[in-house]
Amino acid sequence: MIPKIKRDLNRFKDIIKGRIKQNLKKYITKGELLGAQGKNLISIPLPQIDIPRFRYGQEQMGGVGQGEGKVGTVIGKGAQEGEAQASQAGNLPGEHILEVEVSLEELAQMMAEELNLPRIQPRGRGVVTNFTNKYSSIRPTGSESLRHFKRTYKEALKRQIAFGEYNEKDPIIVPIKRDKRYRFWKPTPRPEYNAAIIYIMDVSGSMGDEQKEIVRIESFWIDTWLRSQYDNIVCRYIIHDAQAKEVDQNTFYHTRESGGTLISSSYKMTKALIDSQYPMEDWNIYIFHFSDGDNWSGEDTKLCIDLLKFHLIPKVNLFCYGQVESRYGSGQFIKDLREVFSQEEKLVTSKIDDKDAIYRSIKDFLGKGK
Repeated sequence: MIPKIKRDLNRFKDIIKGRIKQNLKKYITKGELLGAQGKNLISIPLPQIDIPRFRYGQEQMGGVGQGEGKVGTVIGKGAQEGEAQASQAGNLPGEHILEVEVSLEELAQMMAEELNLPRIQPRGRGVVTNFTNKYSSIRPTGSESLRHFKRTYKEALKRQIAFGEYNEKDPIIVPIKRDKRYRFWKPTPRPEYNAAIIYIMDVSGSMGDEQKEIVRIESFWIDTWLRSQYDNIVCRYIIHDAQAKEVDQNTFYHTRESGGTLISSSYKMTKALIDSQYPMEDWNIYIFHFSDGDNWSGEDTKLCIDLLKFHLIPKVNLFCYGQVESRYGSGQFIKDLREVFSQEEKLVTSKIDDKDAIYRSIKDFLGKGK
């Protein structure tokens, strides 16, 4: 039997998960969780949950139910007394926000349920095969903590019936040593799949801090989901204006240039990176490109389309283009992609007007289970 305190703890966890799921859209569209992220856990503030607590009354207060009352005694505190007390410094604790720690895996599962995300079926073969232990068989010896109750009961019942010891009017089943059965594990091979995520971002002058914050928030949730689907994740970051270069994560989110935009420079670098380090036979490859849709020329857009059509899309699980709204960008690039690749399932586009659109954009990108 499950101890009562364990049941209460499970009920409390269910309440926590329910409250988080109710507010998940708010958490997704705001960046407040990013700073609370640990290695495998994330702290989430939940001010809505009231923690039960005892409230003690004051002794010898007088009044109804406490001592002898007098005719004319005012029940309760007067308004003036209350106002005077309100103006004085208090010595009682205030309301506190409850912070709960949730694993990134649990957070990914909640996001999948809320956004109705299908599980990803990895492509290709697993790079490494590990063995995991599964309790998939039964044997007559083992630790008492692994005793299989139902199988033990059946063995005891069969024995008592066979020896004529079973009494229908008083059906008491008492297992003996020979009846006991125990769970036993067997090593089961499990292939591990690798995934490479390549983030590309336009850092030209038209991409401001607000646009980069949107990219940062959306990338966090994309990361969270993909890490729940794959054993090993590698993230690479490419920025571009008129020229592309690979950078670390911090530089990716905080760089801003003032030059023009040649999107093809980033696609060429991405192609070289995949060709040299991530063969499609061994890797599940995801590319997420964020820009305001402003490209230098129509000729460069044609070059981008050729790179996508003949070199990138055939090698990746998914290519996602997110166009972040900017007052300075023309927004033409997403129109060109949609016109050329309207029937291509591996290329997904999403228009992200503001932070509130992040929720929908994540579903656009990850909703196909690629």
